[in-house]
Amino acid sequence: MIAKTITILGSTGSVGCSTIDLIERNRDLYKVVALTANRNVAALAAQARKLKVELAVVADETCKADLEDALRGTGIEVAAGQAGLIEAANREAQWVMAAIVGAAGLAPTLAAVRRGAEIALANKECLVCAGDYFMQEVARHKATLLPVDSEHNAIFQVLERQHPEQIEKIILTASGGPFREKTTEFMEKATPEQAVAHPKWDMGAKISVDSATLMNKGLELIEAYHLFPVDVEQLDVVVHPESIVHSMVDYKDGSVLAQLGSPDMRIPIAYMLAWPHRMATPVPRLSLTEIGSLTFEAPDYKRFPALALAREAMRMGGVMPTILNAANEIAVEAFLNRRIGFSDIARNVEAALTTLRRDFPQNGAQSAADLAAIEEIDHLARKNAAEWVQKHAS
Repeated sequence: MIAKTITILGSTGSVGCSTIDLIERNRDLYKVVALTANRNVAALAAQARKLKVELAVVADETCKADLEDALRGTGIEVAAGQAGLIEAANREAQWVMAAIVGAAGLAPTLAAVRRGAEIALANKECLVCAGDYFMQEVARHKATLLPVDSEHNAIFQVLERQHPEQIEKIILTASGGPFREKTTEFMEKATPEQAVAHPKWDMGAKISVDSATLMNKGLELIEAYHLFPVDVEQLDVVVHPESIVHSMVDYKDGSVLAQLGSPDMRIPIAYMLAWPHRMATPVPRLSLTEIGSLTFEAPDYKRFPALALAREAMRMGGVMPTILNAANEIAVEAFLNRRIGFSDIARNVEAALTTLRRDFPQNGAQSAADLAAIEEIDHLARKNAAEWVQKHAS
């Protein structure tokens, strides 16, 4: 059997490390061609050596010399910066894990799309920032999009693709994050340490904060709108703190199909690695008798206004999700750096949406025509959000 060639964009993050864990258990099935990281040179170099890759890329150009030193004598090529990320994406790998966090992952993921690769999509921002344009490029270049987020992966597994007219509703589940039962007053004073302490999932700091605000679920709603053949009003969210049911599809005959599994990202990653088949994983097996019961509740849009903002941006469409995402990235970074409070994240995002909406045609409902336009809007939104932080910083 010829090994499937692999590139991992964002190999040192939690999704990248989980992907490598699965590949190392099946070395005869996969050959890793290229790896990229932001600035974690030590971890990237160790992965590159172990997997004997062709190319290792560090996004932070100031780290290039350190990576060259770490890989000296290995024969592994080294590159850096945005050009390096795109070079990695352009390597002839059949399957690309797109796991770079944030809008920085858009350009390299598009590069992989344009050569018609199989894209295992773990980067939310590709569809949130540039959903219409990104999906047009996927169709134009006949790329294959494989959703890795546990919620979208669950839908992918149970969706009747041949008959989308039979879908009543798609229901995304949310754990509720670490503040599910906390008061608004508590969240006003919440610390970064409290916000990143997710009760179920092991994720990076930015995604963990998004889970705490429920912005993560809002971004996933926007993703689902672009990934699946449904209208905005056919998307719903329920809070499910056990994180066992990963999402559901409600059909017109009253049937509801759900995908269940332990809260371990190696399950959806494995499904996409082996797709259209399945592969063995080392994850703990699900025992419903040990769990005993599963609970579900409606999300509280008042305590978690970020989810409401994301839903409104999705309804407005056009450039509004781009603005939402950019402002959120700036606000989360400011919170993690203790410049603003936890509840200020949603306030910052709301201010950016309100201020910038009037600056675009049709109140922001018109989509950006190309990557340059998307990047310009992203830049304006970040500038607006940064000014808000400067004004309100503690």
